[in-house]
Amino acid sequence: MDTLSWDLGIFEQVVRAYAHLQAPVADLKGPGTNILGDHFSPVTALLAPVYRLFPTPVTLLVAQAALFALAAVAVTRVSARLLGRGPGLAVGVAYGLSWGIQRAADFDFHEICFAVPLIAFGLEAILRERWRAALLYALPLILVKEDLGLTTAALALVVAVRARRLSPRAARWALAVALIGAVATLVTLTVVIPAFNSTGGYDYWSKVDGADAAGPFAAWHLKLRTLAWLLLPTTGLIALRSPLLLAALPTLGWRFLSSDDHYWSTAWHYSAVLMPVVALALTDAVATARHSPYAWLRTHAPKLPLCAAVAALALTPSLPLAALTEPGTYRKSPQVAAAEGLLARIPDGATVEADIGPIARLTSRCRVFWVGSARPVTPRYIAIDNSDGWAGDPVEYATTLHPDARYTVAGVAGGYVLLRLQS
Repeated sequence: MDTLSWDLGIFEQVVRAYAHLQAPVADLKGPGTNILGDHFSPVTALLAPVYRLFPTPVTLLVAQAALFALAAVAVTRVSARLLGRGPGLAVGVAYGLSWGIQRAADFDFHEICFAVPLIAFGLEAILRERWRAALLYALPLILVKEDLGLTTAALALVVAVRARRLSPRAARWALAVALIGAVATLVTLTVVIPAFNSTGGYDYWSKVDGADAAGPFAAWHLKLRTLAWLLLPTTGLIALRSPLLLAALPTLGWRFLSSDDHYWSTAWHYSAVLMPVVALALTDAVATARHSPYAWLRTHAPKLPLCAAVAALALTPSLPLAALTEPGTYRKSPQVAAAEGLLARIPDGATVEADIGPIARLTSRCRVFWVGSARPVTPRYIAIDNSDGWAGDPVEYATTLHPDARYTVAGVAGGYVLLRLQS
């Protein structure tokens, strides 16, 4: 129960619907909400066959970890090809243990896990001058999330820059793909998502334009700190010498225009798509430094892959992977066992209104709503983690949620409270 279950529950509802050949409804976003009106991520349907066999939120978490790991193949392989086996392995380690990947793997499930290997293999293809393959890896990003069409465009522009002398025809195709990516983002944001959204708009415009707080220049010093985290421990700033870094600009752009600290902090999952970019920009910059006219650069650049790996290892004790060294990680506490037993009393197929704790324990077998957002549905059960007493008297709290209904306490265990609707 350490895993925050809001996004994990939402995506399980979506994948569960796909697995049963239904519209991707996420009731946690509101009863009957089609997720394509929130974020455009049809790529998650690829998990439906596996989820049909293993209908559990663990399936999503394992798939996410596997996709992050898959990207390490591309990062390590091309780095070893260009720099040698030892430095290539060091870049792979630096990517695999990078703070952006660790934070993303630790925080729920998100559709961007599909983007990470696509970007990694696309950049590998660029470094190997396989222009068609690079463009083919870039195009599916359009189906991962609405903003990633701009990343498709950025990757295509990198192809155009690198191929303009070697293959003018490939450069022209790259410009066409860049246009496709940009247009896809525009159409998705202004036509596709509003068509599925009950309000006929895109709910996140206010997050980007700064209308929700002090504007895009709020807390600029913290945004600069995020940039430092992105470039210093991962590449020693040498990635700035590589045009591959252009692939990071769209993601950095919309994040840094926002005043929402969830977007521009170093926590959460938002930096995962940048980790293969900075890793392979490091590889590219070290490889090209061999021909630099500056002796100091030719001397010190080859040391940076090892430095990046050492930095990733040194930072790991303060990152989520360190939990694997704690004995408590491998033990289930009596409180958790009791809470699980309580939630198991909810019958399959029941309607449940829940807060962050119980969500992912229920979405595989119940219709689950976010607490306070279930109406007009009156759920049969309300399950909340009230270990800190935030809900006060649970029965009175249930009355504020559903004034015309009467709930009674069906059980209390491990800080969790289960309420049942009286007929």
